[in-house]
Amino acid sequence: MTEIADVVALLRGRTRILVFTGAGISTDSGIPDFRGSHGLWTKLDPDDFTIERYLGDPQVRRRSWANRATTGFLDARPNAAHRAVVRLWEAGVMIGCVTQNIDGLHAAAGLPHEAVVELHGSAATTSCVRCHASQPTRDVTDRVARGDTDPACMRCGGILKTDVVMFGERLPDQALTRALEMADDADAVLAVGTTLGVFPAASVPLRVSERGMPFLIVNRGPTDLDDLADLVLDGEATPALEGLVSELV
Repeated sequence: MTEIADVVALLRGRTRILVFTGAGISTDSGIPDFRGSHGLWTKLDPDDFTIERYLGDPQVRRRSWANRATTGFLDARPNAAHRAVVRLWEAGVMIGCVTQNIDGLHAAAGLPHEAVVELHGSAATTSCVRCHASQPTRDVTDRVARGDTDPACMRCGGILKTDVVMFGERLPDQALTRALEMADDADAVLAVGTTLGVFPAASVPLRVSERGMPFLIVNRGPTDLDDLADLVLDGEATPALEGLVSELV
């Protein structure tokens, strides 16, 4: 069984570690993961998160905005796992963090803009799909709370959508380019809290591994890329990262 000491041994001496994170790093902040036994896909229809259905069905948009207005997602705060990643950065052993998460908690924990790539966008801001006017998502959820169940753009009347990549949308070119540049310069990759089953995002850690650099996974349960990793630590993100960082920096 893989232990923290095994992970530390592979990472010790590395100065350009790429941290790749998924929903599992944010569960201790009260944000559920997607594919776990109590994940979002056990309660919500994934098809509601396709761009075609969102744009074409007002009822889907109403459900989406009602969920954002009532779940407290925007009030989530960084947890000890996010802070552990910041400690890695401050110790000078990290090239950056590429995240699939849309919660903005890596930045809230203290990672600077240049150290974070949000591959799937951010739920903190909302844009009009017609005129592209942008605003804080909290301003929109306030309108929802006041009874505007399918809020439209106040500038042009277009459909509003959070700046999150939905199924059927391309990843932002700039974000993907930055992520791949980090992968090309990394001397190890640590994937945390992700099943590594969503592409093209999962191609980022694979790119590091294909260059012969150590590929380590920390996740509760199996991932789609376990067979390709050098080490797999089955466990929760927070205690694993806290233990890893305390030994490594």
